[in-house]
Amino acid sequence: MREKIKILWRTLRSKVSLLTNIREDTDIEATIDSIKKSIEFKGVNIWMLAFAIIVASVGLNVNSTAVIIGAMLISPLMGPINGLGLSVGTMDITLFKHSFKNLGIMVLISLIASTTYFIITPLSDAQSELLARTTPTIYDVFIAFFGGAAGILALSRKSQAITTISGVAIATALMPPLCTAGFGLASTQWTYFIGAFYLFFINSFFIALATFLMVRYLHFPMASYVDPSRQQLVKRVLTLFAVIVIVPSVLIAIRTIKEASFNSSAIKYVAAIQDDPFYQDVEIVNTRREFNKKHPSIHLSFVGKQLTPVQVEHLKELLKEYDLEKAQLEIKQLGSSYDIETQSTLISDLLQHKEEQLAQRDSIIQELEKQLSLINNTTKEFQQIGAEINVQYPEIQSFSVANAIYTQTETLQQDTIPVLFINWHEKPTDTLTAQKVANWLKVRLGLYTLKIYETNN
Repeated sequence: MREKIKILWRTLRSKVSLLTNIREDTDIEATIDSIKKSIEFKGVNIWMLAFAIIVASVGLNVNSTAVIIGAMLISPLMGPINGLGLSVGTMDITLFKHSFKNLGIMVLISLIASTTYFIITPLSDAQSELLARTTPTIYDVFIAFFGGAAGILALSRKSQAITTISGVAIATALMPPLCTAGFGLASTQWTYFIGAFYLFFINSFFIALATFLMVRYLHFPMASYVDPSRQQLVKRVLTLFAVIVIVPSVLIAIRTIKEASFNSSAIKYVAAIQDDPFYQDVEIVNTRREFNKKHPSIHLSFVGKQLTPVQVEHLKELLKEYDLEKAQLEIKQLGSSYDIETQSTLISDLLQHKEEQLAQRDSIIQELEKQLSLINNTTKEFQQIGAEINVQYPEIQSFSVANAIYTQTETLQQDTIPVLFINWHEKPTDTLTAQKVANWLKVRLGLYTLKIYETNN
């Protein structure tokens, strides 16, 4: 029995290894050459980057996702970042310096272009697309890392998939944070600048990290040096650089995970309070979450009856059910009546909710109207076909056409085939008439796989 399990395991491992093998189709020389060419920022690349940054800034300014995506497709931002990952993976100090220098040029040009745009644009409000680039989350880390891995995989193939590379450029979203950082500079809102630049750093680092790991896994050749002592020095310098960057990034990722977990638990906690009949005489009109490693806090504003000591104690006990024991609960009671600002907020929220409901209902109505129109058109078409059959084949009493699902009993394979049912006044002795009807209907309905079933009274 053990031998059979071992054989089965070896067979399974062999098949999995064959299916997941990525080394066979790797073109190392072409990949290195492609990355080195994409690192250089001069001439056309500089103008393309500047134009793409301005297009992305316009998209962020007017809240247009389509414009932002278009800008990301024409942006040449990935080159220096992939170059950093490749240089550390192959211990190439020359390539590292070149990539680092061009990355600096890229960031500088991007900030100048975006800041200039946001200084001269008459639209100064921060839209949702801008605000989304000021607070990095754990999802940004995942997107950057796995997007970077997909990018270097696509680059390393003998036949590079341009759709994959374009998809990576969109998914990793390097441009929007730089544009948002430019907005922060132009409007002197430093929290926007720091948050957006921090997001750009996270995206860049984890793309480079994914490139580094993939380069090592695919066994890219190490850079060679004439002087062995210089080679050792280069290895030490690049290793030290990698450690210096990786350690803070790991700490950042851990903090981001904890913050995401806290926010998720806090949202569930507030939802549980709102659904609890124990608090039916009060309503939460405002919530605020503040994440801090040592003392996270949740701020709740209630309106309605005064909370009893029992209710307040229950709110604090409920924190434990959502792993929020360390969170400080701050309760603000606004009394039994709403102030003008609270009334305005509640009415605004109610109107927005009603608008969303109406939009959803309109969408359902439109879909039902399409289906009804299709049914009406089909009914009219078959009435016309019935009139034509009555003229050409008066011996037919009635007919119907339906889709039948055929299932193969051995393979369980299914197929949907249109079927014609003919009901004769008196079934003809020859099969020619029925075949003529079938051939005519195949052409008339455009159903060339039509099958015939005949009945008679």
